[in-house]
Amino acid sequence: MKIIKITANWCPECLIMRPRWKEIMAEMPTLEVEDIDYDKNPDLRLKYNVKKSSTVIFFDKNGQELWRFIGLLEKDELMKKILELKNF
Repeated sequence: MKIIKITANWCPECLIMRPRWKEIMAEMPTLEVEDIDYDKNPDLRLKYNVKKSSTVIFFDKNGQELWRFIGLLEKDELMKKILELKNF
């Protein structure tokens, strides 16, 4: 599974989620997470049909989108979803 986070330094939700992601990645060091800057990557925003920063997209090993969310999730909710999708 691969996770792509589309974020921006000016985005309040992104700033709130940053420490949650840091904790998750410390607990799950093999998790593949790519950060994409919303402002610097308009081509990737178009490719992934992203209309708002703070968008997170989960892909399976074949590159198929499994799930996406925009905004905020509590760390526990996010961990639960990661584990659920990892076993998909």
